[in-house]
Amino acid sequence: MNIAKYIDHTILKTTATPFDIEKHCESALKYGFYSVCVNPNYVTLVKELLKGSDIKTVSVAGFPFGESETIIRAKEAEYAVKCGAEEVDVVIPVSRLVSGDYDYVYRDVKSIVDACGVPLKVILETCHLTDEQVVKGCEICADAGVAFVKTSTGFFGTGATVHHVQLMKKAVNGKCQVKAAGGIRDYNFAKELIDAGATRLGTSAGDKIVEG
Repeated sequence: MNIAKYIDHTILKTTATPFDIEKHCESALKYGFYSVCVNPNYVTLVKELLKGSDIKTVSVAGFPFGESETIIRAKEAEYAVKCGAEEVDVVIPVSRLVSGDYDYVYRDVKSIVDACGVPLKVILETCHLTDEQVVKGCEICADAGVAFVKTSTGFFGTGATVHHVQLMKKAVNGKCQVKAAGGIRDYNFAKELIDAGATRLGTSAGDKIVEG
């Protein structure tokens, strides 16, 4: 298994400088990761640094809270794509999901799917949810046409778990894929998540995982 091709090599910390982004892209080119995932303000830079390779440029919208209005997150996703993003990860409106406003959540996710026009990964932030809410969020996202449901931003509480990946894999019932993210720092855990059903991993520790 070429585990590098499962990895979105991620650098989303607020202190990341252009130099940090350049080093991250060098690492991606060295190991052949699936993509490099950055905040929207660095999409153009990453696109240029990865030029000539098959490594994709990925960005985020509504990150890390997911609580801005739908139109704002949709425009952010759309703009990231115009700058060169080939996939977008967006945070679901967690408060609406928790409160049971499922119609709102569906309209929100569907609007962003339609706006960005590239594969959309929707982050549920599973550490804030019950299993029932995780399942419902996955079902809504799958019906809205997302490419992936994703466990976590990695910014809050517990990140990816084998339990949540298994739960999400079952809930989407083959309609979309599952991305695990948050706290993935070594090969063994990465392999456990893949075996549980994840087809993509979001991590800033891609080098360590591949070397492990």
